[in-house]
Amino acid sequence: MIISRISILNFKNIEEADLLFSPKMNYLFGNNGMGKTNLLDALYYLSFTKNQTNLFDSQLIKHDGDFCILQGFYHEGDSLEEIYCGLKRKQKKIFKRNKKEYERLSEHIGLIPLVMVSPSDIDLIRGGSDERRKFVDMLICQYNKDYLHALIRYNKALQQRNSLLRNVVSNENDLYEIWETTLASEGEFIHRTRMEFVSEFISVFKEYYRNISNETETIDLQYDSQLNDAIFHVLLTEKREKDKILGYTSTGVHKDDFRFLLDSYLIRKIGSQGQCKTYLIALKLAQFRFLVRKGSCLPILLLDDIFDKLDADRVEQIIHLVSQPEFGQIFITDTNRKYLDEILKGIDHDYKLFQVNNGIINELK
Repeated sequence: MIISRISILNFKNIEEADLLFSPKMNYLFGNNGMGKTNLLDALYYLSFTKNQTNLFDSQLIKHDGDFCILQGFYHEGDSLEEIYCGLKRKQKKIFKRNKKEYERLSEHIGLIPLVMVSPSDIDLIRGGSDERRKFVDMLICQYNKDYLHALIRYNKALQQRNSLLRNVVSNENDLYEIWETTLASEGEFIHRTRMEFVSEFISVFKEYYRNISNETETIDLQYDSQLNDAIFHVLLTEKREKDKILGYTSTGVHKDDFRFLLDSYLIRKIGSQGQCKTYLIALKLAQFRFLVRKGSCLPILLLDDIFDKLDADRVEQIIHLVSQPEFGQIFITDTNRKYLDEILKGIDHDYKLFQVNNGIINELK
């Protein structure tokens, strides 16, 4: 999928922009805080209907504005797509595909596959298990609609069971059975799909890490779940009385984690800044290739300030990788043109260069 044009009004610090993009390489440079990442966030929002850093929608509207509009114009072969997003304070956001509003935002997920590498990815390593689950879930949802719908049904049943746990009601055992049956059915499917994902994904991930690091370290990704060695419905029944005391459901796939390992140890405990960044970049590049393998059209790749904290050898390897034909449209941001000019020397395909200053984005000819 290629985005040929974006129109922006009052998104973060970008008051107004109407930009035409290269189908291959798009480079944005400018000082920190000028709005480079905000443009990438707009692209991300048009793909996933939400912000990649989990800001409230109202926080995306320019401070002195009452509304925000994003319009993206995409093509894949002869197929054309116009995606519209309108945000207004204290009102429901509107998403449209080719001028027709979605009934459910979940219908949009997967239409415009996208992979973003950004400094905030460090939360995948340093943060809690919910960050890693969100990464895996969003990846799988881009190619597996059944998984997306299972997550929606699971979370609804989880909310209902938690409500029961906090409130004593009549005939509660029957109600518990209803929601626990749904939790068990959807949870087992989610668990099985995550297991299959890790099994397929790990080889692609390790290959990218080896290419970037020149095989100086070994890495792994392991799936940690209570369901690995237990039957979910049995667990729910056994934990019911304890959960009544706690007031929430203490077992299930919503407690799963993914262990990020470097030389058999948790990378968050032993990894340097450079090693953590290499791990995350390899993880995201593997995400890109995995989506393509699963039948997705070529995702848009966003690389936000990825060269900081990396040595020259790793930078060179990344530049070499993303310049390969297997990658489609790419957006790269940096604070100066040092690495951008280096990339430009080694490519023979189309590109555009943009300078960003206080939310104003200008194409350099």
